[in-house]
Amino acid sequence: MSEAGPAPGAAGVPHRRPRLVFLVVGVILATGLGIGLFSSLGSPKASVPTAGSVAPTFTLAALGGHGTVGVPADGGGNGRPAVLVFFASWCPPCRTEIPALARAYRDQPPRTRIPVIGVDGMDPTAAALSFVHRSGVRFLVAADPLYRVTEGIYAFNGDPNAVFIRADGTIARIVHGPITAAQLAAFERDLA
Repeated sequence: MSEAGPAPGAAGVPHRRPRLVFLVVGVILATGLGIGLFSSLGSPKASVPTAGSVAPTFTLAALGGHGTVGVPADGGGNGRPAVLVFFASWCPPCRTEIPALARAYRDQPPRTRIPVIGVDGMDPTAAALSFVHRSGVRFLVAADPLYRVTEGIYAFNGDPNAVFIRADGTIARIVHGPITAAQLAAFERDLA
């Protein structure tokens, strides 16, 4: 004859409900911790640069790997105004905009020329270099293959974009979409 144990909940037998409660609470806490660790919940968002705010400083590798390009802490271009132009060779509006801006930049007298800093996003280096050379670009171009500056700092999610920075390092204007050579000249005059 087999011996059946006492019925659950009977005197002397531990009650199992607290284990279930601890298990459920543990799963909820683990889920909450996972969400907190792997998302931005609970962490402050960095402010997105806007007109009037200070332009964030950054340094990226130069396109082609020869040195670095970026925005220094003392203004747009070492205490001078500067223009950031965000583009990519695969972007149809950029294919029209960049050659025109490169031509306008080359046509400016070097003494009065405002530095232009190109930021090329996620192009393979060979394609980006080919596009820059075909376009006649003579200004510095940074490679941003991980979109650390384009999306990470400026929160741009498409190309082209332009940021006009005053000599004091504040942003005068942000333009989403392509700009013409005439707009580049007019917006640069606003920086002087």
